[in-house]
Amino acid sequence: MTDEVLSIQERLYPDLACFGCGHANDRGLKLRSYEADGYVVATFTPWPEHDNGLGYLNGGIISTVLDCHSAAAVTSEATHRGWPALPGAALPYVTAGLNVRYLRPSPLHEAVELRATITAASEAEMTAEVELIWDDKPRATATAHWKRWRPRP
Repeated sequence: MTDEVLSIQERLYPDLACFGCGHANDRGLKLRSYEADGYVVATFTPWPEHDNGLGYLNGGIISTVLDCHSAAAVTSEATHRGWPALPGAALPYVTAGLNVRYLRPSPLHEAVELRATITAASEAEMTAEVELIWDDKPRATATAHWKRWRPRP
């Protein structure tokens, strides 16, 4: 496999066991995000278990994929800027806040698109705007705040 077909997660943090984006978690979602023209994109297909009880995608799963997709955008940006993970950190940044807005129901039985754009970046922190889109309409949006991960002994 070449780097062109590997997702950001598979290239930059393949051993992470995160439920949403970790490819080292056999029971996880294994989100795959890719760089596009000025943003990061992914397709996510919900599982039947992600039902909110009303036949739509569960809000917790929506938050998870928005958070994990923003992680790909932030990690990719950090890599491009030469800000690698610090010694002892699995990623260069860690989620410091996620403000999610649910705009309309998200389908349970169809793939949705995720888009993330970095709106502010410094070595100390980053901000990403993230959307979950279906049928050309945003179903949920989030502002994700990330801080430099500085492991403590």
